[in-house]
Amino acid sequence: MKNVMQKLIFLILIIILIYTFINPPLDLNKRAIEINYSEFLRSIERDEIAKATIIDRKIEGVFKNGTKFSVTIPLQDSKIIDKLVAHNVEIDVKPQESTPLWLNVLLGFGPYLFVFFFMWLLLRQLQGGNNQAFSFGRSRARIFLDNKPKVTFADVAGVEEAKEELKEVVEFLRNPQKFRQLGAKIPKGILLVGPPGTGKTLLARAVAGEANVPFLSISGSEFVEMFVGVGAARVRDLFNQAKRLSPSIVFIDELDAVGRHRGAGLGGGHDEREQTLNQLLVEMDGFDENTNVIVLAATNRPDILDTALLRPGRFDRRVVVDRPDLEGRKKILEVHMRGKPIAKDVNIEVLAKGTPGFVGADLANLVNEAAILAARRNRKEITMQDFEEAIEKVIAGPEKKSRIIRSSEKEIVAFHELGHALVGKLLPKANPVHKVTIIPRGLALGYTLQMPEEDRYLLTKEELEAEISVLLGGRAAEELIFGQPTSGAADDLKRAVEIARKMICEFGMSKRLKNLSLGDQHSEVFLGKDLMQIRNFSEDTAKIIDEEIKEIVDTAYSRALNILKTHEKILRELSKVLIEKETLEGEEIDRYLRNFETQGTTLKN
Repeated sequence: MKNVMQKLIFLILIIILIYTFINPPLDLNKRAIEINYSEFLRSIERDEIAKATIIDRKIEGVFKNGTKFSVTIPLQDSKIIDKLVAHNVEIDVKPQESTPLWLNVLLGFGPYLFVFFFMWLLLRQLQGGNNQAFSFGRSRARIFLDNKPKVTFADVAGVEEAKEELKEVVEFLRNPQKFRQLGAKIPKGILLVGPPGTGKTLLARAVAGEANVPFLSISGSEFVEMFVGVGAARVRDLFNQAKRLSPSIVFIDELDAVGRHRGAGLGGGHDEREQTLNQLLVEMDGFDENTNVIVLAATNRPDILDTALLRPGRFDRRVVVDRPDLEGRKKILEVHMRGKPIAKDVNIEVLAKGTPGFVGADLANLVNEAAILAARRNRKEITMQDFEEAIEKVIAGPEKKSRIIRSSEKEIVAFHELGHALVGKLLPKANPVHKVTIIPRGLALGYTLQMPEEDRYLLTKEELEAEISVLLGGRAAEELIFGQPTSGAADDLKRAVEIARKMICEFGMSKRLKNLSLGDQHSEVFLGKDLMQIRNFSEDTAKIIDEEIKEIVDTAYSRALNILKTHEKILRELSKVLIEKETLEGEEIDRYLRNFETQGTTLKN
């Protein structure tokens, strides 16, 4: 605090000196050189005066060389005007307009008075109890005492393993003697790691709610300011508050904002963020064993954290808060549906299956969107139809019924989407097709929705190749029916090539480059983004990678095209139905396919 005050006073003194040299005190009555009366008369005789302005008993004028002057004239010299006229001096007469003394003083010393008043005000606030003027180094943490978070573990679902890990922390804060009798030490710091929206912050609030202790919450970005040393001061203040309130919990959200690798900045060296991180390391090491303060932190970028933060004695334990599985999604949906009027036709099992990859925040948004749709339709309950439409809205965006599509383009979109759907239906390793629609949503003119029957963590080579074939089914249908491709397959091609590249470079599924991992990702720590990919292979290998990717994509495309050629009649008939109805459910497509099979059309994979 004293250091900040000294710097501020030094800055004010510098401003005063600069102002003094640039803008000296004003005197509005002294705008010209003052000469005596005798000199003035001699100047008239020598014809040196060009202009004279008479103001009461004072004359202000200009010499012919441009110099301004002023002179006081005596009362008894009444012929001065005649002398000026005789020497062709331009004469003007003005009334007395002298500037008041108080205005001169104000204009000359006003800025200094303002600066000293400002300093006096700062000093008064510094001496006062609030100390707001020099609160730069005060922690911005939000402290929950009597208003502790009301969230408990019952409000957190889908992350059972993480809850079990954190229940130990709650037990320690409630009964630390139980652990100390056995010589056990609770971890000083617990790092919650996981993708955005998985509930890391919610878990930290639940720990505070369960333990019933003071909870200090702050974001990593709130430590660092433009003033040097402020971040470190805030870290000290935060931990001092936590020790005073112990047993307590300190929660640092988005730890990567302040905990990135040191020495990796664009300018290298010892910047403000690194000072803050150093202070954080010191404070976490400086805890006494009897100081019941637990530090929780959350991040979705553990790869860029400084290694000193992750060693034992600081963040000892890493708790992974991953995307929920099927059972987790069911429990999360139940939590968010709690207290809402849900219709009897709502099947949570189906909703959980239809939302693979959704995190807790996505599912909360899904339930909220369904409630909004039900309210828009003046319903008293939220129905299954509302939930299904909400899923489509979250995945693909809102319906754009106002978008007018030409009939020719509508036909192309129908064949394109049915190309995806038929390939997906007829390839045994592809994910089941849930819905096909040509109603525009978001940026898409139509889409095919596939839903896996269960969560998958491992994918075989056949399944990845089938996925590429389904992606290329739209392009294959366009070329089969219309003889030329359109720009509608741009995103499909991008995703297909991306999967093929991962098969070659990450999964080692190449024929010629079998069991090799190629191309290490390099993270630029200062920016926190992957800016470069280090090539750990030669140009010859790069050429082989390109050839292998092309072979995978070409093979998958040929497979999709052959399926559609074999079932071209079914494709054309289904397109008429889709253009008429605009949306086909997966069961409807199955029913049409069975009818075609009954009529003698053989379905082949």
